[in-house]
This record gives sequence, C-alpha cells and structure tokens, in this order.
Amino acid sequence: MTVPISFLSDFGLDDEFVGVVHGVIAKIAPDVKVIDVGHRFGRGNVRAAALALVRAIQYLPEGVALAVVDPGVGTERRALAARTPWGFFVGPDNGLLAPAVAMVGGADLMVSIEDPRFRIPTGGATFAGRDVFAPAAAVLAAGEADIGDLGPAVDPATVVPLMVPLAEPDGRGGILGEVLWVDAFGNAQTNVSPEDLAALGLGPGDEVEIEIGGTSHAVRWVGAYGEVPPGEGLVHVDSAGQMAIAVNGGRADERFPVAERVAVTFRRPRIRRIDLSPAAPGEAAGGSAASTA
Repeated sequence: MTVPISFLSDFGLDDEFVGVVHGVIAKIAPDVKVIDVGHRFGRGNVRAAALALVRAIQYLPEGVALAVVDPGVGTERRALAARTPWGFFVGPDNGLLAPAVAMVGGADLMVSIEDPRFRIPTGGATFAGRDVFAPAAAVLAAGEADIGDLGPAVDPATVVPLMVPLAEPDGRGGILGEVLWVDAFGNAQTNVSPEDLAALGLGPGDEVEIEIGGTSHAVRWVGAYGEVPPGEGLVHVDSAGQMAIAVNGGRADERFPVAERVAVTFRRPRIRRIDLSPAAPGEAAGGSAASTA
C-alpha cells in the first residue's frame, strides 16, 4: 500500500526544480500521490519553512513529509529520515524537520540517508532534493524500503534543533513577542497566543495596544476582518491559533512596520482614540486618530 508525499521546498516555481523532484518520485513510485504544500518560502529560510510545516502537518494525510530548504547542501550536514506516529519525515539536518516531528509526537527512529541504492548518482552535490531526498521519500511512500534500509541510525541528541522564540512579559505590563511570518496577504502572525493576552485581561472585542519599533498603535481584537471598517488595523486569532496583525482590505506589512523577526509588544491600551467624525455644531472636531493617553 502506498501513502502520499507532502512536499515543501524553497525552490520556487520559476525553474524546473519542483517538476524534477515530482518526476523522480513518479519514476520510482508512479502510484504515489504528491501534495505540494508550498515552494515559495524565502530561499534558505529554514525557520519560515519549518513553521509552515508545523502549521500544515495536522491537516496533511499521514504518509511522508518531504521538506527541502537546504542552504547547507553539499556540506557535511546530514540527510535525515525520521519515523514518527504520523509517518515519515525526510529532509536536511538543519532544524527544518524538528518542530513538526515534535508536534506529531517525536521520532522513535532517525537515520542518515547514506545507502547508495537509494541515491541518484550525479557529478554534482547541490541538488540533494532530486538526488537524495526524493528517492528516499519515494521508496518509503511506496513501501519499497524500510527506513532502516536507508542508512545508519543517528542519535536524536545530535540532530540540529530549531529554536522558536517564546513570548514573555516585557516588565511593563505587556507581553513581548515577535513576528514569525508575514503571509502573501500581508498578515503578520506572531508568537503571542490568545492565552497570553487573556493573562493581561484582554479578550475579543477589546482594544489592544501594539508597540512596534517604538511606536504604539491602537487596534481592536476582532474575530473577522469585516468587524472593523475598511483600511483599519486589527488583531485576531489566525488559522494557526496565534495572534496576528492585519488590516481589513489592506496589508499589515504596509500599514505597520512588521516583518519576520520584528519585535511586537501587546498590552492593555495606554493610547486613546480620537473621533475623526465631523463635529456637530458647537463641538470641536477631533485631531489625530490616536494619541498617547
């Protein structure tokens, strides 16, 4: 019985690389289905791709996860295969696999892919996705080899971890986090959870102050983009269960100075909104949209 391969890489779609990996798998295991999880992650951005795999793994069918973001290709870094309760993971030993492997319950066996029977001989060493990882994933998915056939077992303690930052109190009544990911729509996912904000006494419907680059912004915690006017910033719980910064009908990375790894502090509001609606007769008009209280 075959199982599907879920394939993630930083190859992009402008070259033949993704298609070639598909081709190698199809030649070895023509009955195996390949699911493309994504291929436009930043070139060599191991952390971004690892976090994407964590977000995706619970929605992928059990089988083989083939992940190739490999800035150390051609060096002494190992090519790994791991056996987990979910299935197999195949990729470089650079932290890429570690968070998703941990999420599905950890690995009871990891091996270094070294057996030449499961490698494509080549004169170069810079396309391990084609020559090493794709053949290994294909034979595992097709049941044509056991993970132990691929190479010697490795000590899990020697496998490269991926350090994901944790949100923490900022010492001033807020919670300090950072942007993990900015998606194609410009939404900025953070490592701050709804539980972190609940510990500050904040909840859905409340105004939240976010501080980015020394500048504070007043936004509302809502459940959907349409709960604020077009063009207005907001925070919400995203599809991965984390707090995200967004703009209704716009891009958070254009409205706010957010980018991957940028620090963000969430706290109870210290800034107040000023009404910009036209003043009634005898009333003074508002000034700026928000000011420090």
